[in-house]
Amino acid sequence: MTYTLALTDRAYSSWSLRGWLLFEKFNIPVQTRFARLYTDDFPKMLADFAPARLVPALKTSEGHVITESLAIAEELATRHPENNHWPANPHHRAIARSLAAEMHAGFMALREACPMNLRVAYDDFSPSAEVEKDLRRLEAIWAWARTETKSETPWLCGTYSIADAFFAPVAARIAGYGLDVSSEATEYVNAHLNDGAFRRWRAMGLVDGDDQPFYKRDFATKTWPGPTPIKAQAVSAGTPENSSCAYSGKPTEVLAEIEGRIFGFCNRFCRDKTVADPAAWPKFMKLLARES
Repeated sequence: MTYTLALTDRAYSSWSLRGWLLFEKFNIPVQTRFARLYTDDFPKMLADFAPARLVPALKTSEGHVITESLAIAEELATRHPENNHWPANPHHRAIARSLAAEMHAGFMALREACPMNLRVAYDDFSPSAEVEKDLRRLEAIWAWARTETKSETPWLCGTYSIADAFFAPVAARIAGYGLDVSSEATEYVNAHLNDGAFRRWRAMGLVDGDDQPFYKRDFATKTWPGPTPIKAQAVSAGTPENSSCAYSGKPTEVLAEIEGRIFGFCNRFCRDKTVADPAAWPKFMKLLARES
């Protein structure tokens, strides 16, 4: 059984992030197709996923097309029960489903005022009364979920679930716009910012094409509040320690200096996503852990 997932700009598309996490966090292989927003390539890509008009859109090896992230989540949970997309406990599962459904349909003030932008963090955004209402609702339902499920993990219902995947872009908005939430909610936001899958998506988003002007906001900026990346930069000369790319196994073509050492990669995207956040990539970190 194979899957093909249609997605768009990593830095900006909150629903693409959700769709990707449904595979990445639950160890389900998937082929991805990307087309940039506001280009002719986007409707051309979606034509292969008809009748989808938005992303994510999923096509199965049987030729079935599934649109809407919540439908994709439920289909994956049905096809792969061993991957535990939903909590096994019935009470916890009901809570997780309620959370995911509310996120899918709600929080419009927050979503409209604070479009996701993983490339920037703002320092002087002032939320409206409507956005504040959304933030207080998030605090309430997140706290309710953790209390009801007695979660002893960073996540809402115990182990990471579909509900957490759905709230990952909300965490990015709260962090990116410097929104004030309770200490408990802040801990949940930070769990997403430190999560390896989230960091990998953001690292790719940082180097995934040019900035999209639609998402630019005229606020003062600050450093992204997530983990500080290891010092790294692209370089044009040097002798790499490795002869094959840590990701593809192909011969190295481009170089980066990371923690004072030279490493090779098979293409610019492999290199640049690593330079953006080396510690997000387990395959590269295994290479870095080797003695030079």
